[in-house]
Amino acid sequence: MTVAAEPVGGLGVRTARRNALVLATAQAIVGSAAPVAISTGGLAGTWLLLEDKSLATLPVTGFNVGVALGALPAAALMRAIGRRLGFSSGALVVSIGGLLAGFSLLAQSFWPFVASLMLVGCGNAFTQQYRFAATDGAPRDYQARAISVVLAGGMFAAVIGPQMVNFTTGLFRPAEFAGAFFGVSVLGLLGVFVLSRLKMVERTVPEVGEEPSAPARPLGEIIAQPRFLTALLCGVGSYAMMSFVMTGAPLAIVACGHPQEIGFFGIQWHVMAMFGPSFFTGRLISRFGKERVIAMGLLALLASFAVFLSGIAVWQFWLGLVLLGLGWNFGFIGATAMVAETHRPSEKGKTQGFHDLALFTTVAVSSFMSGRVFVASGWETMNLVALPIALVCMAAIVFEARRAGARLLSG
Repeated sequence: MTVAAEPVGGLGVRTARRNALVLATAQAIVGSAAPVAISTGGLAGTWLLLEDKSLATLPVTGFNVGVALGALPAAALMRAIGRRLGFSSGALVVSIGGLLAGFSLLAQSFWPFVASLMLVGCGNAFTQQYRFAATDGAPRDYQARAISVVLAGGMFAAVIGPQMVNFTTGLFRPAEFAGAFFGVSVLGLLGVFVLSRLKMVERTVPEVGEEPSAPARPLGEIIAQPRFLTALLCGVGSYAMMSFVMTGAPLAIVACGHPQEIGFFGIQWHVMAMFGPSFFTGRLISRFGKERVIAMGLLALLASFAVFLSGIAVWQFWLGLVLLGLGWNFGFIGATAMVAETHRPSEKGKTQGFHDLALFTTVAVSSFMSGRVFVASGWETMNLVALPIALVCMAAIVFEARRAGARLLSG
């Protein structure tokens, strides 16, 4: 069996696999800041606010806004100093944000706490680009698998973050969650060390079939491509629908008379379904293609809405949450892999930065609106709102699959 030569200026499969494992490890460590911020931000906000509890979830919103605001600066910084140093800088920002959040809780200061979580979110914007970095210089047929390996690290982050909250709660009473954010600071520093092991292609490398002298196109020309727009729509749609329904699910579970523990276990299974399939999603993409895997994800999302609308028993909430996580995994990973093939290496920074800015701005809005829609109209309406969005995304991916097939036939 002949072994493929190392691509000129690129990475061989062995180095690409090593980078994917390093990034997955960093995803598990630095990425743990997200579940800590989301699970404790609102509770800490409630404790800090003695009167107006309506602002209690603002720290979580601050975190999501930080991710959106940090997307373009993160891309610009990495374009200037490279992926390895850029990612290390992002992990350091997470560490500083966690440290400031811990001290803000000790000082019982609400607005500095919100600002600190926004800083953690800005650092997390770098973490969101790990999945793109795994494709840099990697062989084309390994890129989808590399993305899924990196996102598989999120499953471990979903365990590390909550367990750290569990073990540190009460260490700095009365500021119960201060220890968790000091732990985030430590994890950020550990992430700096892990990310220093990357061996990235820190220069523009032409893809197969691309002229070495091909100039970077304007951003408007890149995002106007039908394939990019379809990938953006499906990625943003999958993520935003998941965030919108998931955020409201615990509220609905309690409102339907179930104990809070039912909601905790349901979210735990949901997170496992989000990241667990990442171990084989890349292989599914390689075998069946990006369009089919995205369509499978959208079908799983539609199935989850149908289960939620069918009743309010415990098994219906849990099954719906599992299908919701599975749909996110297939839809989001497939869309991310599709985005990676719509730009040249010289265009990756601005393209990926714009993608994540659009993505996490929409996710921040959807998570903010979730509670408001639930309080105003109820759980059933939330699922009915998400339903047509999934259908629009399905129509877009079917049209793109037919267009891509016609292009191949004509070529």
